[in-house]
Amino acid sequence: MKHVFILNPASGKGDGAEKLKSGLLALDCDYEVHETTGHLDATEFVRDYCKNYKGDVRFYACGGDGTIKEVADGIIGYKNASMSVYPIGSGNDFVRYFGGAESFLNLAAITSAEDAPTDMIKITLGDGRVESSVNVANFGFEACAANIMDKVRRKPIIGGKNSYTTGIIGAIFKAMKNHGKIYADGELINPKGTFILCTAANGSFVGGGYKCAPRASVNDGYLEVCMIRPVSIITLARLIGVYKVGGHLDDKRFQKYLVYRRVKKLEVKADRPFPLALDGECFETTSLVAEVVEGAIRFAAPSEKEAAIVK
Repeated sequence: MKHVFILNPASGKGDGAEKLKSGLLALDCDYEVHETTGHLDATEFVRDYCKNYKGDVRFYACGGDGTIKEVADGIIGYKNASMSVYPIGSGNDFVRYFGGAESFLNLAAITSAEDAPTDMIKITLGDGRVESSVNVANFGFEACAANIMDKVRRKPIIGGKNSYTTGIIGAIFKAMKNHGKIYADGELINPKGTFILCTAANGSFVGGGYKCAPRASVNDGYLEVCMIRPVSIITLARLIGVYKVGGHLDDKRFQKYLVYRRVKKLEVKADRPFPLALDGECFETTSLVAEVVEGAIRFAAPSEKEAAIVK
């Protein structure tokens, strides 16, 4: 099998690239490295590679969740291609579903791991554009926070590990009440047409560790939809800690604010633009349709046992 490492040199704190290159020197396999040069470069490179390479090939998204999304978009439709991750981004949320970044930083583990069919989310925006997500499509409060987080991630004190907290504080002033009607498999789940946030999840985490979809499965053919009605700042402050650790689906204090569904299709229709984030990439739209695409890609995640053996 050919192993191709797609390296985003701008990811994280910038030192991940050197760690990767150093580790590759000890790796006993047929590999090459491609450094991305800008937005969508990873998708274009991977897609062209798949068109021209006839053998089995595995691509490794060496960056954050945005790099994972771009690599995944590139391998869709190619049966000889699979992917994994060398997580050197700021949030690394998708790999948290599989237990976290540590085992994925073991090159021997990810190059020897078995791949498996993994779902993705197809999102059609109001202007007709079609986007995708491997992890989570979220809109409203969290998407506003993600937009702010992206702008401050490299700044001292308010950036880095504090980026999402900074984003949350900013969103309090901008996105406490969002407008749009949300349909889960055709069911209108917010008749008043307002919400503070909503997530359509394939994975479990957003924002550097907020467990938005604790019951998600990446290969069950469903989206985990969680919508929260508008709440006061005081209520938000009281409940956000529970939401962060994924306790919101079982905590009685959330019952009057939360709607949870497992669906194939989610639709949102609004009269004004609302913020949307797809694996950390930010948009604005007045409507969207999110649909699960079963087994869209093949993804390799090392088990804890595999990581321990080759560590």
